[in-house]
Formats: sequence, C-alpha cells, structure tokens
Amino acid sequence: MDMTDARWRKSSRSGTNGGNCVEVADNLPSVVCVRDSKDPAGPALVFEPAAWRAFIGRVGWRG
Repeated sequence: MDMTDARWRKSSRSGTNGGNCVEVADNLPSVVCVRDSKDPAGPALVFEPAAWRAFIGRVGWRG
C-alpha cells in the first residue's frame, strides 16, 4: 500500500518524551493507518474505517 501522502498525527494525550506513541493517518481513501512513532519507516497496520471507528470507540481514544 502506498502511504506517501499519509498525514501522520499523534494523540493529543501523547507525552512530550518522544516515545511509546502511535501515529494515525486517516486522510487516505478507504483506510486508516497506524504506526509506531519510534519507527516511522517500519510497518503500519491498515484498517478499514469502520473497523477503526469500532476500535477507538471500544478503547475510548480521543485522538
């Protein structure tokens, strides 16, 4: 999957220590991507938007 145009963002609840964060890109058509902020060139998880909404609804994430 081409994620060249992904706009990655961290949760507003992320600390300022620069580690242990996930980044989310939800601007790509038909997918939401999630990656480890410490390894931006590494693998990313890819979700269908409905699956991502169900996940964040279940864990109470506020972005």
